[in-house]
Amino acid sequence: MKYYVIAGEASGDLHGSNLMLGINHLDPAASFRCWGGDLMEEAGGEIVKHYRDLAFMGFIEVIKNLPVILSNLKFCKTDILNFRPDALILIDYPGFNLRIAKWARSQGFKIIYYISPQVWAWKENRVKAIKKNVDKMLVILPFEKSFYTEWKYAVEYVGHPLVKVIDKFLEEHVPDTEERVIALLPGSRKQEIMKKLPVMLEVTRSFPNEKFVVAKAPGQQDSFYEAMLKTYPNVSSVRNETYKLLAASKAALVTSGTATLETALFGVPEVVCYKGSKISYEIAKRLIKIKYISLVNLIMDKEIVKELIQNDMTATNLVKELRQLLEDPVRLSHIKADYASLKNLLSEGGDASLNAAKSIVDMLAPKAS
Repeated sequence: MKYYVIAGEASGDLHGSNLMLGINHLDPAASFRCWGGDLMEEAGGEIVKHYRDLAFMGFIEVIKNLPVILSNLKFCKTDILNFRPDALILIDYPGFNLRIAKWARSQGFKIIYYISPQVWAWKENRVKAIKKNVDKMLVILPFEKSFYTEWKYAVEYVGHPLVKVIDKFLEEHVPDTEERVIALLPGSRKQEIMKKLPVMLEVTRSFPNEKFVVAKAPGQQDSFYEAMLKTYPNVSSVRNETYKLLAASKAALVTSGTATLETALFGVPEVVCYKGSKISYEIAKRLIKIKYISLVNLIMDKEIVKELIQNDMTATNLVKELRQLLEDPVRLSHIKADYASLKNLLSEGGDASLNAAKSIVDMLAPKAS
């Protein structure tokens, strides 16, 4: 079978690559043409567009880059028509992928969505388009199945793919040193890094005896970080080693997104950070309906990790929260217990990537007459 896979971010590249490996296991003749990254390429995909050229953060940034986005949409449609896949697999990245889904439905393609857009957070009306244009929705968060049930749309919960990814990593890697560090994960997009990293770096001045390590984004150049890091003597950086960093960390400051869940599954106490442009934040605040911004808190439906959002994300507040993580054993024990419950919940169902792959391959298999 021929599969056209579209992922627009680093997390989509990770989950897409594992999904592709699962499909290859069940369909050895599979061929993939992809929008994604290095991991999807390593899994056997032919990369058409790299995600580092696709990710635009916030309302204002999207408007500024609208000509590029429209050009990408046009190119993608032509490329799909030329490839003629047996199935189109869309991974999150809703602003782009839902437009492609609507067009692909009119062209008669089979459409699978793996990792639901966060329609439960905002833009619930997108569910109508999903019901109309998507043949199969595979979800990875436990509460998403009940959310879609309320909309009378049957979806399949396959488990969360990060559980197996991280378990496998921890089995194969032992931290290089017994000395634990503090991880700084400022995100993958240039705009969000420029907003969050300077604040995170100021925190390091209050902990001169601690070692801090910044996880550089795969899509950003070393020169981008150098100017920001050079005046902080107890800060170093790594590239393409975020999991290795988390395995060696005793605490972390983490930008909102998939990284918050990854950090929790590594068992690392964290403070969740978000700071965007003032206009983008004010618009989002009026539209988003959820109680929390981190996946950890959303999944467990309570505040497990502290969230410092927009004006609350200051160096002073971060220092206070980080100090508590480092020095308060009661707080740490509560976090560890909640992390264990989180992992148990996400582990239900087994290997998510293989479950998703089997669902897709079975869907496309010729039906016996």
